[in-house]
Amino acid sequence: RIKQSTDAVVNITTGGGHGMSLEERCAGALRASPEMTSLNMGSMNFGLYPILDKPFDWKYEWEPKYLEMTRDFIFRNTFKDIEWVLKELGEGHGVRFEFECYDMGHLYNLAHFVDRGLVKPPFFVQTIFGILGGIGADIENLAHMRRIANKLFGEENYEWSILAAGRHQMSFVTTGAILGGNVRVGLEDSLYIGKGEMAKSNGDQVAKIRRIVEDLSLEVATPSEARERLALKGGDQVAF
Repeated sequence: RIKQSTDAVVNITTGGGHGMSLEERCAGALRASPEMTSLNMGSMNFGLYPILDKPFDWKYEWEPKYLEMTRDFIFRNTFKDIEWVLKELGEGHGVRFEFECYDMGHLYNLAHFVDRGLVKPPFFVQTIFGILGGIGADIENLAHMRRIANKLFGEENYEWSILAAGRHQMSFVTTGAILGGNVRVGLEDSLYIGKGEMAKSNGDQVAKIRRIVEDLSLEVATPSEARERLALKGGDQVAF
């Protein structure tokens, strides 16, 4: 239904959830053969449990249990895992990737696969800030991640994007846009549209960041422009 209603690029996650095998994490993407999928570039602690310290009226019984689970959770993305996804989805289905880099070492992991020829430009680097277990949402880190990515890949060889979790979302990605980056927003990253105000939908957040970007005299790419910049196979080449 999404594809029928919009020309937007559909990007399917391979992140999965607690206890899922790599094959289970990639099952949807393998079935749909989309233009893009996410690909996390390293194993890491992924702590969401500090949310338990805040007053929430939980809607479902499983919610606090899930958050507590992340106190002892390692998000697995080994070199073998990453190579498998690159070959099965990249070589097998012509999928391009949103390379999710939560820390400096993840950029070097990506460079390893670039050096081996398994990743070819232009590629899309999503630098992620503010997750407990990854790099913090500090402006110094934003500039440093960009500097190291330019050093490893060459600015002309990749598209840079910024994602910030929780309360850092809007201010941090706005700074990234000013510095020349692309931006990502959505309810996966933050439940809020502003201070103390819950977003009603992903669309609320997208509309807000679009207004901000255009007020800064920056341009929002069309789907066709995005496909060209990312060298995507096209919406007519997917299996849905």
